[in-house]
Amino acid sequence: ACRMKQNDQNENDRTGRVQKVRSMWTLVMEMLTSLKKEKEVVDSVLGSCVEQYILDGTNVVFSVPPLLAHRVENSIHQLCIGNLYEDGKLNFLTVIQLLNESLRILADERCQSELEQKLHIFENKVKLLSKVRRGLQANRLKIEQQHCVSTSGSVSREQEGWEVKWKSFLGLCPFNLTLDQDPVSNVQFI
Repeated sequence: ACRMKQNDQNENDRTGRVQKVRSMWTLVMEMLTSLKKEKEVVDSVLGSCVEQYILDGTNVVFSVPPLLAHRVENSIHQLCIGNLYEDGKLNFLTVIQLLNESLRILADERCQSELEQKLHIFENKVKLLSKVRRGLQANRLKIEQQHCVSTSGSVSREQEGWEVKWKSFLGLCPFNLTLDQDPVSNVQFI
């Protein structure tokens, strides 16, 4: 019984190790597959393929839009960029410098156009908000006028009610008494 357990355990260990080796092998193969392109590049550099790829620029033609060419020409005077052709061949260092300068100019223009778009958006928002503000002010004035009319109307109704009460109690309205009398004639000197 002890031997059978040992055999089962050895077999389980062996199966586990086989699975581990298979998974490691799979990882190695995946790694080799992913590095295939890099391996080809290294092989071409180490091999005799190096002389196959030479950049000379004799058959290269650049087409630059006139507006961009004008802007780059204006900025070239400020920069110290060499000749585009040397010994009848294209100078790639100068081309790269020109391309970088062109990209910088295009990036500046793009930023400027984005700012103009944002400014336009803000102007539209300001116009909309001022229109809303004018509408709210008009509504406020309308409400104030309605409130003043309703308040003055209710005050006059209250005054009429009090006048009726005073007339029924005193026979005349005290508001009229104070308004009709001359304050100077009522003053008595001792």
